[in-house]
Amino acid sequence: MTRTSASGTKRVIALLFLSFISTAVFAQSLKVEGLIKARNGDTFLLQTADSSNITVLLNDDTQVGQIQGVFKARRKEMSMAALIPGLAVKVEGAYNNEKQLVAKSVAFKGNDLERAQAIEAGMHETKMQAQQNTAELEKQNAALKAQNQALQEHEQQLAANKAAIDAAVARFGQLDDYYIFDEVTVYFDNGKTKVDPKYNPQLLALAEKAKTINGYMIEVKGYASSVGSVALNQQLSEDRADEVTNILVQQSHIPLTRMLAPGAMGETHQVGNNKTEKGQAENRRVVVRVLQNKGIAGV
Repeated sequence: MTRTSASGTKRVIALLFLSFISTAVFAQSLKVEGLIKARNGDTFLLQTADSSNITVLLNDDTQVGQIQGVFKARRKEMSMAALIPGLAVKVEGAYNNEKQLVAKSVAFKGNDLERAQAIEAGMHETKMQAQQNTAELEKQNAALKAQNQALQEHEQQLAANKAAIDAAVARFGQLDDYYIFDEVTVYFDNGKTKVDPKYNPQLLALAEKAKTINGYMIEVKGYASSVGSVALNQQLSEDRADEVTNILVQQSHIPLTRMLAPGAMGETHQVGNNKTEKGQAENRRVVVRVLQNKGIAGV
């Protein structure tokens, strides 16, 4: 063998060795901890303690579990729907060629999930306040229009006020970390959890609209009136949310990775007067919303 040939052979061997080492390191399993910053279907953005961001990829083999017990020795299997923004998690996995951390397992504590769900529940309170603000703005808009008809000299001022009102209304759906694109409310008879078939077309239409939105997520929250025991109403709200979720998943074919964990809100966030039959009927409901996380939208 000539010297040139031997030198070329050594270079090939060196390159193969480096490639092997690089692949081995790249596929090495590692563990990271952090907060879920945004969720987009089968991926979520993990923010670690040093503020770096890691894209985590979920697949059919990913094990999701809630750590339980005083010594955190027990693990309860959970749905991927529990992986919501704001949740503190521990991820074990390995990087793929696209620099995504393919999750072998994702674990979290029960109290961390409760805190993350509480943040989501707070979104509803913000929406109610936004609705009140919008109603007040609409009243002001109507008053300004009336003045415009009587006082033509105020036309320019009224136009400026109307523009401000329209801008505020456009921001109405932006709550905390989400844009809210649309919602449907499903009402239930007293003590019942079965969805009235008349709501099916509304739910199906909402699902089709969701599919046109990049990185959409669907939130389902169930509520109950205060008639009966607190425990019973908590269960009713959970069963109602599950029934609506089943329609979206089974009939509208919404992937589970696009569904936020259904919320059982029990007797909280009453919108009607529980001392009247009408108010009680308004409180027996499930609210379904199409969301887009602002982190996904690039805001």
